[in-house]
Amino acid sequence: MSSLSSPKTIAVLGTLDSKGDEHAYVAGIILDKGHRVLLIDVGSLEPPKVVPDISREEVAAAGGVDLPGLQSRQDRGESVTAMAGAAAQLLSGLVSAGKIDGVISLGGGGGTAIGTAAMRALPVGFPKVMVSTLAAGNVAPYVGTKDIVMFPSIVDVSGLNRLSRVLLARAAGAICGMVEVVPPAADEKPLIVASMFGNTTQCVSAAKQILENAGYEVLVFHSTGMGGRIMESLIESGLVSGVLDVTTTEWADELVGGILGSGPTRLEAAGKAGVPAVVAPGCLDMVNFGEPATVPAKFAGRLFYQHNPQVTLMRTNAEENAELGRILAEKVNAYTAPATLLLPLRGVSVISAAGGSFHEPASDLALFEAVKRHARPGLPVLEVDSTINDPAFAEAAAEALLKNIAAYKQVS
Repeated sequence: MSSLSSPKTIAVLGTLDSKGDEHAYVAGIILDKGHRVLLIDVGSLEPPKVVPDISREEVAAAGGVDLPGLQSRQDRGESVTAMAGAAAQLLSGLVSAGKIDGVISLGGGGGTAIGTAAMRALPVGFPKVMVSTLAAGNVAPYVGTKDIVMFPSIVDVSGLNRLSRVLLARAAGAICGMVEVVPPAADEKPLIVASMFGNTTQCVSAAKQILENAGYEVLVFHSTGMGGRIMESLIESGLVSGVLDVTTTEWADELVGGILGSGPTRLEAAGKAGVPAVVAPGCLDMVNFGEPATVPAKFAGRLFYQHNPQVTLMRTNAEENAELGRILAEKVNAYTAPATLLLPLRGVSVISAAGGSFHEPASDLALFEAVKRHARPGLPVLEVDSTINDPAFAEAAAEALLKNIAAYKQVS
């Protein structure tokens, strides 16, 4: 990697009524580093403490916000929500126009909500730093599926002191370093995304090798809830040529109440984007919980497997599997590009194969029969007489996806 010698423009976005001095301090450090600054005010309650380059009136206009009405009501929650949406619109426009190369924001609860909402509207890979009082907690609602760097403020973002000056200077240095780096050039190979869990690693690794040998780049996502959401987001972006979604375990958590669900729209992105796909019921034998003490009491008497001290797996039963099979089939029924459902008849994970802790052929059969019963006419459902991690299944999955991609290219 090499550094750019030309200066970049960094957006410094924040509520300049309550955090004006702090944002001005960060802006000054960025200027001292030789870069340009675009100071953006997203405050709405009190007058700004420093003069912005883009006023709150311009931000509000970008999002269609009635700023005078908003200010007259003096409702903090309403103001945060409105300015968050407007900031996202404004920042997206600046990035699309090539006017900024990175963004940094500072805040407590309200400032973090506004700053991260704006950052979530930006592309993956665009430099984003959020200095926040909330960075040490659960940041999933703020980060979403984007690559936002959450920088702990340690002390409240409330004035400049001996500690905040150091931390804000480090954060300013971080965004400067991010915009200065030129990512190495990559081969522009067509992209395939794949879903994987520890219990399907062998399958995905083998299929990945076949697809790479065929000239594709394969990105693998861990099916942990957030992993599925990120993968779906990338599929919807239009950058993906094929989907190898063989680890759909997040639907087991979504249905039964585990901790790794991806939401009710999981498995819909390939249909919306019209991307060729192969889908399999990988790891639908398991629902994820934390330590044993965290498993809800209503599941007493079920079959469990201690994956590690922090992860407890619960075996799905025949009734749950029948419903999961229906969901899987109906989601794929909506796909418009060529798609294939693949069923590993001898086990959907390492531990559901013969000799494994979750080996329950009757439960797997309920899953497979439901998939076949609910699949629309003309949708290929291929039964493979192997476990999901056998080389035969990996080869069948990769070859089916390559066939679907080829068929899609012929008609598009």
